[in-house]
Parts: sequence; structure tokens; C-alpha cells
Amino acid sequence: MSAPAFAPDAPDNGFRMRCAASLGVAPQASWPIWLLRVFFCAPAAGKPDWILLCVTALYQRACDRLDISAERMWFDWPLRLLIRAPGAGRPDFIRKGLLAGIFKAADALGVIELYSLRAWIWRVFIQPPSKNTFGRALVDWVDWMVAIVRRPLRWVYARLAAMLPPVPWERWSQATERRIGGLGRYKAIMIVLVVFGLGVLLLVGTAPLAPDSQILFFGITVVISLFVRRFPGRLAVLLLVALSATATFRYIWWRTTQTLDFPSSTEALIGYALYFAEAYTWFILVLGYVQTTWPLKRHVMKLPDDIALWPSVDVFIPTYNEPLSVVKPTIYAAQGIDWPADRLRIHLLDDGKRPEFREFAKIAGVNYITRDDNRHAKAGNINRALEKTQGEYIAIFDCDHIPTRSFLQTTMGTMLADEKCALVQTPHHFFSPDPFERNLNTFRKVPGEGSLFYGLVQDGNDLWNATFFCGSCAVIKRAPLEEIGGIAVETVTEDAHTSLKLHRLGYKSAYLSTIQAAGLATETLAGHISQRIRWARGMAQIFRIDNPFFGKGLSFFQRLCYGNAMLHFFYGIPRLVFLVMPTAFLLFQMYFINASALALAAFVLPHIMLANIANSRVQGKFRHSFWAEVYESVLAWYVILPTTIAFFSPNHGRFNVTSKGGQVEQGYRDWSISMPYLILAVINLVAFGFGLMRFYWGTSETSTIMINLFWTLYNMIMLGAAISVSRETRQIRGAHRSPMRIAATVLLQDGHTVACHTSDYSTGGFGLTLPEPLPLEQGTPLGVCLGLGERQFYFEARVARSIGRRMGVEFASLSAEKERELIQCTFGRADAWLESDADNVPDLPLRSLIEVIVMGFEGYVKLGGEMLGSIWSLLALGRRRA
Repeated sequence: MSAPAFAPDAPDNGFRMRCAASLGVAPQASWPIWLLRVFFCAPAAGKPDWILLCVTALYQRACDRLDISAERMWFDWPLRLLIRAPGAGRPDFIRKGLLAGIFKAADALGVIELYSLRAWIWRVFIQPPSKNTFGRALVDWVDWMVAIVRRPLRWVYARLAAMLPPVPWERWSQATERRIGGLGRYKAIMIVLVVFGLGVLLLVGTAPLAPDSQILFFGITVVISLFVRRFPGRLAVLLLVALSATATFRYIWWRTTQTLDFPSSTEALIGYALYFAEAYTWFILVLGYVQTTWPLKRHVMKLPDDIALWPSVDVFIPTYNEPLSVVKPTIYAAQGIDWPADRLRIHLLDDGKRPEFREFAKIAGVNYITRDDNRHAKAGNINRALEKTQGEYIAIFDCDHIPTRSFLQTTMGTMLADEKCALVQTPHHFFSPDPFERNLNTFRKVPGEGSLFYGLVQDGNDLWNATFFCGSCAVIKRAPLEEIGGIAVETVTEDAHTSLKLHRLGYKSAYLSTIQAAGLATETLAGHISQRIRWARGMAQIFRIDNPFFGKGLSFFQRLCYGNAMLHFFYGIPRLVFLVMPTAFLLFQMYFINASALALAAFVLPHIMLANIANSRVQGKFRHSFWAEVYESVLAWYVILPTTIAFFSPNHGRFNVTSKGGQVEQGYRDWSISMPYLILAVINLVAFGFGLMRFYWGTSETSTIMINLFWTLYNMIMLGAAISVSRETRQIRGAHRSPMRIAATVLLQDGHTVACHTSDYSTGGFGLTLPEPLPLEQGTPLGVCLGLGERQFYFEARVARSIGRRMGVEFASLSAEKERELIQCTFGRADAWLESDADNVPDLPLRSLIEVIVMGFEGYVKLGGEMLGSIWSLLALGRRRA
């Protein structure tokens, strides 16, 4: 048997013959026979092969039961496991459509032998025809199929829209909000409305309904939600949240009163574990609605016209072990902040006590502060600097967070407008991709993990005067900070604890959502997890030693906001429960919900779907649907132990510094990080297989098995995405590029100038878009001029690449002064990050679900490719030794 045409470097015939001889199979045998002989030896000559006979009989019985014909293709098995074959004489449209898609995928991948599973495995895992992954080809194919269906529907919609008068959604929304907007001024009316709403919720939530009536309720509420979500404005958001809360309360009431009777103590233990995990999610859902339903969206306030009234500000830039190349841009940008020079001092707080940092501070003209010990880490470093400075206000930046020149003029107006305001916080924005964005290729396509907190949650907290201090990109008033004893040192999340102490004393806070600084995201998944572990440990410590639900000084809603922030990090155990719970039924037939499958679906589906619709409307700009489950599945295993230990022993744990500015020279699988996901994926895969056998080999619990199979499949998708994230992608850029259009001028050696604009920039060079191509060779020296206000800055550079109208230039060696100018006219510009989220795609729940499914599939494809590649390498090594 010769190597197939699609794989010229496949193993030769001799190697296949030797493997077949060692396993006791015929070289032309099918792959199931090869797989059987890997686990079971061939019988001695003359003896019957009972294993093969039994497997063949079971295989034939399965084919007969599933109506799989002899002319089957490799995809017929998964197809018939999910969808039964049509009756005799009836056309199989599903199989025909799938076959058409298979032909398209085969053409894209270059598969010639369509009936050969080996050919498909070869093309997908071992020798793909191009750099595009199979998962991406799959999602493109799905888009193509959806477009085919969507096109006639859009035509029908357009015809109906032309026949009917347009619906004035915006005008209706504005008129409605104008009429109810004044109610907020009448406290008594608001109290009556709230009490009335709670009464209606209690009445509707506890009304007994049979499953069929509950399904009717489900259909009505979903139709209303889909209609209401079309309306712009906050009233529509409140209605969606009210519908979601009603469905959730009905589910809570039903789960609590009708599903907690268990036939055995073991099932009771498992059932109550699921119930309490769900109760945690219900509580977090309600607290999340309180935080995010009505974001304040505070505006920037004007500073006094008299500059003499502007106060003095100390800028603190703490550092410990970060490289100087990371710290320099932050120092240079801070020196460019628009503020009176006699009232602005820059301080480099070096806890690493490094001579090169001291020398750099001297050359740059900033104050250098260090100390003899590293007690209390970052908090101790800042507190030491407080003792050596006198500014009325403190601006704090992490050493990789580069501020814009407008930072103080944006924040200080809010601070000065209220003498009780002790904190103004701005977002943490990152111009480099985090591990999720880089490894899943979603940078600037899907909102990052932190977008929800800085884009929505903090704005919602601001409504209740509960803005958190986040350790960087913030201004704090010195007097209140000294009143609470400086930055909090009792926990490893000193920032949130500091703002909690300020709020307990009655001070106010403010949040401005305008991005005024940008920094570097974590480089690897291990570093990202380490950072989240510190956050989770610190929040658990605060919850234990300074619980916001108790103690004096906080309003009711401040307690809810702080409580939600801390309880959020306890998601590890509930997420793990959800990831393994269906296996209890599929593997061991344990009943953890005492209810019929119909009743369960009738109550849980409204809760899930209406919560997704409401959250898509509330959070869609900052967190796409189903992505929270991806993030939690990746991190859950690692936050369980730190939060548990910190809760019972809050004094344990230490501050760990997040490394920034690193590189990933080669792509690799982080097996130590991946192991929990792999174990959980195998458990779910085994349970899924057992569930399929129970489903097709006769049972009276078909609907219950189906629910658990879908649940398990959903878990496998999330774990596949986690496996995909743990495959580190190569990242060799020393300087990350940020997209921005800035007017520029290219100065050629012959004296000609070309007006153009930048497409992106970094500390190492520019990407330029030219009006017409320039015939310049790589390495050609030239000059680039950028403007900042009325000033012009000139930089010497050379051509790195030139393709058509696009040209990349890299800088020659820059002096300290030129490096300062570069930072201040790029990263430090006031408009540097105004359109940072312009590329984000709006949330469409179905589209997001497809994206997550594809990423989960790609995770298993990547893992399979790595495993097959390892096996191939071992076989090749054995062949060379032979």
C-alpha cells in the first residue's frame, strides 16, 4: 500500500508493514482493527478471536440500530448518534447538506480520499495545507451557510419593511424616558414603586404552574424580551432585568420547594452541592444587576480658570523587578503631563534598589526613592514615599502604565469640585494582548477579560459612591489617605482595601471612564493566572477581616457593590461543580435534582435565556455572551485553594509581582497549566460516551439523558476553549504596536518630503500609509516628522519593509531626549486611546456561541495535533534506531 497522494512524507510501506506485523493485523485493515490490536493482542494460531467477534457483533448491532448503511462515510456515526435516519423511501436532506459541506471542507483542506478518516486526520492534524486552522475554516463555512439562509430572510424583511411604516424605536424610547425621568426626584413615589415591584415579583414568582403552563410563561416572556431589547434607553434595560429577575425567582422558588427530596444520603450530598452552587450564581446575578443596570457615566469637570488654584501633585511610579525598558516610557510620559511645572513632581519608587534605575532617574530629572526593606511590597513602597513627599494629591501609575498628557486636567476637576472626594479612578487599558486574546486570536475583536470591570462595573459602582481604587491610573487626596494610615497593608489587594477604608470614613470617590493611561497585559497564561490568584486571595482576605456587609460607615448599596466584588472570586468551587455534575448521573445514575426532565427544562430555560438576553443588552459592549464561562473555566481550578485558605486563614499569602514586557520565543503547550482542563475533559468525555450508550441501548429516561448529554457537551466546549488558551502562541515583538492615525511627514535623502499618516506606532518604529508607493529598499535611511500641537518632532529611521502604499520604519538609536519626545507625541497624546474599542464587534449571542464552540473545537484539534506529532516523533525515532 503506497503513501497517499495528499501526504508525500507519510510513513513508507515498509514501516507500515513492520507495525502491522508487530500488532498482528493485516496492513490493509481498517483503523478500528488497528486500534483494537493496540489494546488487545491477537490470539494464537488456530484459536478463535473472541474479542474481535464480540466487537464486530456489537458494531453490526449498532449499525443496524442506527440505520447506518454499508456505504457509510466516517461522519455517519456522529450524525446518526444525534439525528435518527428518515423513514424508508424518504430523502435524507440533513445528510445531503452535510455531505455538501464535507465536500467544501475537503476542497479547502486538500483531502482527496473523502472516505478515509486517516486522510482527514492527516490534513487536519499533521499537514494542513495552509496557515489557516481548520476551526477557522469551519467558522467561515458556518458563516457561508448562515448567509445562505439569512439572504432570503433579509429580502422578506426588507419587503415587509417597505410595505409597513417604520417603527420609531428611538423616538418612543426618548418620549418614555422623558415621562418617567422625573419620578427619580420624588423619593416617596420611588419607594412605593419599589415596594409594588417587589410585591408583584413575590406574587408572580411563587404562583404554582404546571410544566406546560410554565412553558407558555416562558414563551411569552421571551417574546416580550426580544421585543423590548429593540428599544434604546435605560427603561428597556430595567424591563429586561425585571423579566430576568422574575424568571430567576420562579426557578429559585421551584428548586427550593420541589426538587430537594433525595432517595439516598449520597444523592442528597451531590444534590445540595449543586443547589448551593446555583444559589451562589443567583446571588451574584442579582448583585450584578444592582451594579451594572444604571451606570453613572460621569462627565469630566472643568478646572478653575485661575491656574494659581491648581494644587500640587506628586506622581508615584513604583517598581520592583521590571526591566528599565518597561519603566522608561512611563517616566517620560509622566514628565509630559500638562500641569504647572512648579506643582508637579515625578518620583520613581524603586523597591529593587538597582543602581541603573538610580542613574536613569538622575539623567531623566526625576526623584529617586528607595528603602532598606521590601516590607508590605507595593503598599509599603508607596507608604514610604508618602513620608518623603508633600504634594496635596498623589497620582499613582504602575511602572508599565503610560499616562497621557491630559491625565491630571481630566481627573483633577472632579476632585476639586467636591472637598469630600478622596479618590478619582480611571480605566486600566492595555495596548498588548493578554493570553486569552493572543492565544485565541481575539485581540480587538472580542472585549478583553477586564473590559467588563473597567467599562461597566466601575461606572455602575460610581452611581452608589463605591468606586474601587485599582492601584494605578488614579489620583488620591493626601489628607484622607494619611487619615487611614496610608495604603492598606493587611491584604495583598491593597488597592480595593484602601478605597473600602476611605468609604467607611465617609469620603467620596469618582470614576471617569475616559482612558487616560495604557499599559502592558500579562504575557503568558501562567502569569495571568498568578495575577488572578493574588486578586482572588486578597479579596477573600478583605471579606474575612473587613467584611463590607458588617461594620460602620457604608451605605446599603456600597455594601452590595463591595460584597459582589469579593464574592465574585469564590466562583472556583461552583464552576467546578457545574463542570463535573452531569457525570454523576451519566456514570453512576445518581439523581441530583428530584424533578422530571420536562419540569426542569420548563423552569431552567427561562432563567438561563432571559438572563442571557438581559446581560447581552447590559454588558454586550464589554463582555460577549458565553465568554464569562470561558474565563471562569480557565481560572476556576486555580482560585479554589487560595480563596479557601485566605478565608479560613487570612494572614497567609504574600504579594507577587506580575511580570511584564516579556516575550514568547516559540509556541508551546503549558502542560502544567493544562493538566486540570485535560483531566476534566477526559471525565466529561467518558461520561458523554456512557450517556450515548445508555441512550441508544434502551432506557426509559431518554429526556433526562439528553439534558445531561447537552450539559456535558457544553462543558466539553468550555474545557476545549481552556485547552486552546493554554497553548501559548509565539510572541517575539519587543515593542507592542498600537494602531492610531497621526499626520506624519517622511523626509527622503534627496530632500523631497512626502505627507502621509501613521497606521500604528511603537517604541521601536512606525507603520506608515503613503499616498503612493515609494521605491525604497530595505535599510534605506530617512526621517519622519510628527506633530504635537504646534510643535514638530523629527526622528531618524530606516526602512524595515515596504509593500505598496504601506511602509514600516524602525528607529535608529534614540537619545534619551528623542525617546522622551517619541513617547510624548505617541503614547502620551491626549487622544491616544479615544477610539481604543472601535474595532470591537457588538455582541450577538448566537454568534458568540458559535465562536466559543469553534474555539473549543480548535482546542481539541491543537491538542490532537500535538499528541499525534509526539507519537509520530516517537515512531520515527524507533524507526531510525531499528
